[in-house]
Amino acid sequence: MKTYPQAVDFAPADLDGGDWTAVEPLYQALLDRPVANAEDLAQLLLDRSELDAAVGEARADRYINMTRHTDDEAITKAFLQFVEELDPELKEIGFALDRRIVENEYAAALDQDRWGLYLKALRADVELFREANVPLQVDETKLGQQYSECNGAMTVDFEGEERTMAQLNPFLQETDRDLRERAWRAAAERRYQDHEKLDGIFDELVELRGRIAANAGQEDYRAWAFTAMHRFDYGPGHCEAFHTAVEQVCVPLLREANRERREALTLDVLRPWDLGVDVLGRDPLRPFGDADELVDKTSTLFNEMDDQLGELFDSMREGDSLDLASRKGKAPGGYQYDRERMRRPFIFMNAAGTHGDVQTMIHEAGHAFHAMLSRDEDLLAYRHPPIEFAEVASMGMELLAAPGLSRFYDEAEAARARREHLEGIISTLCWVATIDAYQHWLYTRPCPSAEQRDIYWRELHARFAPDVCWDGLEQYRTKLWHRQLHLFEVPFYYIEYGIAQLGALQLWLNAKTDAPGALEAYRAALELGGSRPLPELFEAAGLTFDFGPATVSALADALREELQALPA
Repeated sequence: MKTYPQAVDFAPADLDGGDWTAVEPLYQALLDRPVANAEDLAQLLLDRSELDAAVGEARADRYINMTRHTDDEAITKAFLQFVEELDPELKEIGFALDRRIVENEYAAALDQDRWGLYLKALRADVELFREANVPLQVDETKLGQQYSECNGAMTVDFEGEERTMAQLNPFLQETDRDLRERAWRAAAERRYQDHEKLDGIFDELVELRGRIAANAGQEDYRAWAFTAMHRFDYGPGHCEAFHTAVEQVCVPLLREANRERREALTLDVLRPWDLGVDVLGRDPLRPFGDADELVDKTSTLFNEMDDQLGELFDSMREGDSLDLASRKGKAPGGYQYDRERMRRPFIFMNAAGTHGDVQTMIHEAGHAFHAMLSRDEDLLAYRHPPIEFAEVASMGMELLAAPGLSRFYDEAEAARARREHLEGIISTLCWVATIDAYQHWLYTRPCPSAEQRDIYWRELHARFAPDVCWDGLEQYRTKLWHRQLHLFEVPFYYIEYGIAQLGALQLWLNAKTDAPGALEAYRAALELGGSRPLPELFEAAGLTFDFGPATVSALADALREELQALPA
C-alpha cells in the first residue's frame, strides 16, 4: 500500500502547521510568486494544496485531542490557541490567495475539466469573504467548543456506577421497562440540568450567524450557508420538497411501525423509553464486549467482504487511528477526521457495546475508505468530497456490509439486526427532515427567542415523530434538539444525511441484484473524491441524484417490501 511521507517539494517535512511564524512566509511566497502561464498557476495550486494539508493536519490533531480530552485544560488551550490565533490569519491570507487565483489572467486557460469545479468553489468563497466576519467565525468556533465541553462533562450515577450519556444507551434496550424508564429519565434530567447554558450558547450562535450573513450582503444566514457549503446543485426549495415527501411517505410508515410496536409490547401508549427495546422481549443484541473485540470483528467483516477494504481497515489498527471506547471527559458522538498530510483517517466514537455502535463503526469506516481511496489525488480540495456524497460512502457501507453482520451474531440475531437497521432508516429520514426544517426556520427570520424556538420545535417534532406519549415529559421533549451537535457546531449540515440515505438505499437495491457490481461502482466513485460535480459522483456509483417525492416514495416502497419479507 502506498505511503505518504511528509517530505515533499514545497512545505518542509518538519513544518509545524500550527506555528504561524513558520507558516506565514510560505503563504506569502505563494502570494508573491510570479505566474507567467497556466502551468505556473497549476503548480501554485498544487503547492498551496500541500501547505493547506500541513496546516489542516495541525488543526485536526488539536481538534481530535480536544474531543478526546475535554477535561484537559492544556489540550483545550492548544485547540483554542489555533482557533484564536491561526484561524483569523489563515482566513485572511487564504482569501487573498483565493482572489489572486480566480482573478488571474491564466485561470481561464487552465483545463476546466480538471480545475473548473475547484475554481467555482473559490469564486463562491471570494464572494462571501468579509474581513469583519473573521473574528465572528472565531467566536463561533469557540462557542461550539463550549458545547462539546458541556456535553463531555455530563455523567450520572446509575446502577452503582458513574456513567456517560453514551453508557446509558444500552439500558434503553433492556426488556425491564422500569429499568429503561429510569435510564431514560436519568439521561434526560442530566441534559436538562444544562439546558439554560446550552440555550445561552445557541442564542449567541444565532445572533453571530445573522451578523455573518448581513456582513456578506446575504439575505439571511441560510443564503450564506448554502453558498459557503458550495451547494451548486440544489437549493432551499429542494430541501422543503424533501420535508414534504418525508411527511407524506415516511411518517405514515413510522406511524405504522409505532402502532405495531405498541401492540407487540401490549402497551396502551408508547413512551420514549419504549422505542429501542426488542418487541418480542428478546434481550438486547450484544455484539461485542470491548473496543478491541469491536475492531477484531469489524476487520473480519471487511476482509470477508472485500480484500481491498479489509486491507484498508486493517491499516487503521496502527498509527493512533482509532479511539472508540466511551469514557468520562470524552466528547459525545462519533466522527471520522482525515489527517491530511499523512493522508491517514482517524475514527472517534463512544462505543458502549450496542448494535448502534457496530453501525457507527461501519459508518465511520465508510468515511475512512473514502479518504483512503481518494488519497492519491494531489489537490487537497478534491480529496474532500461534497458531504452529500461523503455520507453515501458511510450510509452505503452500512447497507453493503449488512450481510456480514453474522461476524457479530448468529443468523437469527443478524436477521434481527438487519431489520432494526431498515426500520431505523425510516426514523432517520424523519429526524433528518425535523432537524433540517428547524434550521430553515431558525435562520430565515430575526433571531428567535428561546421560547419561540421551543414552540416551533414542539410543532416540528409532533409533525415528524408521531404516536409517542410525552405526558409529563414535555420539558425534556422541548430540548431534544440540544442533543444534535450539528445545530451548534456545523449549521445546515444535516440535509446531507437525507440525500445520502436515499443514495445508499439505491446502492442497496443495486447490490441485491449485483453485489460485486455495486461494490465495484462504490469504490470507483469513492476514488473520485470531490473532483466531479455531485450528480456525476452519484452517477459514477450507479445512483441518481434526486431527493424529491418520487424518489422518496419509490425507495420507501422498497423498504416496506423488504421489511414485510424479513422475520420480526
